[in-house]
Amino acid sequence: MTEIRTPRLILRRWHDDDLAPMAEINADPQVMHWIGDGSVLDLDQTAEAIERWEEEWDEEGFGLFAVELLASGELAGCVGLSVPEFLPEVLPDVEISWRLGQSFWGQGYASEAAQAALDFALTDRGLDRVISINRMGNEASENVTRKLGMVPERETVHPVYGFPLSVHVIDLTEFQA
Repeated sequence: MTEIRTPRLILRRWHDDDLAPMAEINADPQVMHWIGDGSVLDLDQTAEAIERWEEEWDEEGFGLFAVELLASGELAGCVGLSVPEFLPEVLPDVEISWRLGQSFWGQGYASEAAQAALDFALTDRGLDRVISINRMGNEASENVTRKLGMVPERETVHPVYGFPLSVHVIDLTEFQA
């Protein structure tokens, strides 16, 4: 089982008791505003998402981690890697992404978890480069990408929803520098 510890967090595979707290995060319109078409997800949709994330772990050797606070054991959200099939123009790149509950915003958890996931991608999984795809205007996610050392690579448009996206990238040589 893959588990990463940071000073304040545990990044780990999903447990059955993660469903309810992740569904609560996914049901928050402010959390979901920048994700997909901005729709919230219910309990069943969250269960399907976690199942997809776990399948990606089995198929690709990476996926989205559950992010747990080390001090309290609370589920803060998710962070990790996925194949961004919704945006074929960037394939075969692997995307890093994050989603935390509102009560965990503004405390550096997203950057801490994303840095650990990026290190996992580039050193443990041997990826040569990782991208981040953000909806334009999502300043919080743009800040995390900058903290990770990622640089803008291109702007594009979401093929289904039509809103503008920015693609940031970091490669192994930039990461090691």
